[in-house]
Amino acid sequence: MGAWQLLLVGLVMLLGLFGVLVPGVPGAWLVWAAVMWWALRVQTGVAWWLLVGATSLLLVTQVVVWQLPARRLRGVGVTRRMVAYAGVGALVGFILLPVVGAVPGYVGGIYLCERLRLGGHGPAMTSTRTVMRAVGTSVLVELFACLLIVGAWMGAVLAG
Repeated sequence: MGAWQLLLVGLVMLLGLFGVLVPGVPGAWLVWAAVMWWALRVQTGVAWWLLVGATSLLLVTQVVVWQLPARRLRGVGVTRRMVAYAGVGALVGFILLPVVGAVPGYVGGIYLCERLRLGGHGPAMTSTRTVMRAVGTSVLVELFACLLIVGAWMGAVLAG
């Protein structure tokens, strides 16, 4: 697989990661489709195992997300700005501390957005807790699974 095709696969995965943060966009399935595209082109044992692992992880993730309470975006004041801060925080956390850094980065992004909006630590913490109860957990589960898949794909590409 050429460098341009790998770049396109990576861009589809990046689009999928951002899609996880936007309600109604099938971000996880974009990440899965990119892995499938890569596996069909590369056709190695590692590629097939990564596709099987990604499929299994995303199916388990969907079951977990369905078991969580429904998303209530409007009632808690989730804005596009907050979604952007949370997404950037998760990606920065993932880069600084691979895989596990996504969780504190995500929550930290929400807190930073609320701290800037509300001006104080106490109100920002209260708002962050409210947002995490309403929508954060389901988005975080899906985002974490997608980041694991993207990280595994990057490892496979760099090792191969």
